[in-house]
Amino acid sequence: MRGRLIVVSGPSGAGKSTLIRASLEAVPELAYSVSATTRDPRPGEVDGKDYIFLSRDEFERWIEEGRFLEWAEYSGNLYGTHEQKVDELLEAGKSVILEIELQGARLVRQKRPDAVMVFVRAPSLEETRRRLTGRATETDEALESRLATAVGEVAASVEFDHEVVNEDRDRACNDIVGKMKSIVRGGNSAARP
Repeated sequence: MRGRLIVVSGPSGAGKSTLIRASLEAVPELAYSVSATTRDPRPGEVDGKDYIFLSRDEFERWIEEGRFLEWAEYSGNLYGTHEQKVDELLEAGKSVILEIELQGARLVRQKRPDAVMVFVRAPSLEETRRRLTGRATETDEALESRLATAVGEVAASVEFDHEVVNEDRDRACNDIVGKMKSIVRGGNSAARP
């Protein structure tokens, strides 16, 4: 049986990576699609595991070669999903999680209308600011850019099938794991309350 394509999106600092890790650990039918990016690696990130780190020239060549299911520019960096890798996993019966920005999520919705869309957000903009500041990986200018982008992203959450508000990590993990189990096992994808 072919797997399902699941898009997880939301503002920086929402906790998407943490919730996706919990989902991958709890739901064996899931696989993670490693995105390509032109941004610099953060401490501890591994090329090919966390992201495929490319130069801007390499990324633009991949665009020209048609390798991406979607790609977008976010806060001055390019991000994209390698289409062939996703299709190989889906054909192998895995449901594939894409962790992508709003612009990319919209492109996937157009190209793959059967994709299930999950939006993750912090409970407030103030909490988003606190989390991003706590990372200590952003310049003040980059932080302000990500916060300004977050406002528009939260407004677009109505475009998604599911929403997870990550106020308490354990509760949010339980919430998203339950949603993922339902999705991969054939549950209703349009389950937004």
